[in-house]
Amino acid sequence: MTMTGGRHRISRRTKIATLGAALVVTAGSVVVLTASGGDDAASADGVDKSQFVDITTVQPNVKAVKKQRQASRGTFTVSCGRNENGHFNSDNFIAQPGVAHGAQHLHDYVGNLSTNAESTNQSLLAAGTTCRNGDKSTYFWPVLRIDKGDAEVANPVDPQAQAQQEQQKAADEQIKEEPRVQCPDVASKIDEEVPEEAQPQVDEALAQVEQVTEDAEKRLPGSTAVDAEVLGPLTEQRKQALDRLTQAVAKPGVQPVDFGALAPCAIKQPDQPSPIGDGSENSEKEDPADAQAGAHADHANELPGNLGEIQRPEKVELTFRGSPVGKVRAMPKFLRVLYGDAKVSTNGPANARASWTCTGFEDKVQLQTYVVCPEGSKVKRLHDFPSCWDGRNTDSANHRTHIVYPDPATGKCARGFKAVPQLRISLTYDIPRDVQVNGQYAVDSFPQESHNPFSDHDDFANVMNQRIMNRLVWCVNRGKTCRE
Repeated sequence: MTMTGGRHRISRRTKIATLGAALVVTAGSVVVLTASGGDDAASADGVDKSQFVDITTVQPNVKAVKKQRQASRGTFTVSCGRNENGHFNSDNFIAQPGVAHGAQHLHDYVGNLSTNAESTNQSLLAAGTTCRNGDKSTYFWPVLRIDKGDAEVANPVDPQAQAQQEQQKAADEQIKEEPRVQCPDVASKIDEEVPEEAQPQVDEALAQVEQVTEDAEKRLPGSTAVDAEVLGPLTEQRKQALDRLTQAVAKPGVQPVDFGALAPCAIKQPDQPSPIGDGSENSEKEDPADAQAGAHADHANELPGNLGEIQRPEKVELTFRGSPVGKVRAMPKFLRVLYGDAKVSTNGPANARASWTCTGFEDKVQLQTYVVCPEGSKVKRLHDFPSCWDGRNTDSANHRTHIVYPDPATGKCARGFKAVPQLRISLTYDIPRDVQVNGQYAVDSFPQESHNPFSDHDDFANVMNQRIMNRLVWCVNRGKTCRE
């Protein structure tokens, strides 16, 4: 069991009563929270023991689609650590952009170091990452906690991590005020079947596209004639690289895609609105005032209704897989993808996914219950993301309709959708067995979900550069097992 800070013991009832007079300071304003300190409130905060099931009593329920001959059988695993740097917050920039503490529960992050409520494509691109191969994508999920009810454990934020996040917020604010270079995505336009002998040229061309675009970004702040000093040279340099890409992937007797047409870029001014919807439909979106009020932490990383010792995963696996029926193509940069539904009691079960299992029992995955594992087995969350992209949009108003699941029986994408690599996030936890048996671990959730295992969810935004994404697709489509 991994601890993130020292123990701080305090009676649950004392804590709930204390919350009755809590003051919240957010964005310069003060909000008063009221809560009952009675027995009902104290008991309601725990997890229902009936929500736990012995995994050995469950029948196998995972049915994989049979792979066809042309299936893409490879995998690409990204090593991004397990949040050793202590990146936690109760934000969700996908569903609640710009709203601090909009999730009302704590998220655990790996990958992009900057992710918070203010994150934008530009700030994510400018940040560092925990991923060994330089992948700047952001991967985040609600934390798991042990909560024994009669005593609480404080989870203080590491001061250095907190300082880094504050510095990042300031950097994000500066980025929001600056114009940025905006260019068409290239990797997602490359056909699934790239000749193996062409891969070195493709990688080289994509790396060159990335480099000249980054160089243009650096020239932009001091430029007095943007078209002549930035966009003109950038378009020419991108076209040279993209013309080489066109030649590399050309096939005899087939009209080649003119990648040179993707060379022109534009300048996005800071006051230009995002073309993406506000995400108000079937998402985690909350009224900002309610979200900020509900996010009060009476101690670092502790939120009303979400208390206890944070469990950092013992193992985090981020693996992209192929399609059982054919090849996959690249995801576009900045694609947003959701797994599960954080508000299943409000939105209904349509988007909820089975997440809960034990190591060695991955053919049994529970939807509405937590699991009790036998000795030698560990609690595991399996999050398989949707993988059929509409070929156009990186987001949609409800954050779901632009990328959906394939048909569960056939593995095929619906008409008009294209198969992209499917992300599986596997989280393994060292939860003591007595804690499992006593029903004392739970996932953080919105207050109305009351730690419902049904509400488990996960978020991903693709910020891989073109070269990494192209290598991912190559590994998956060629049946390779790649680890970076």
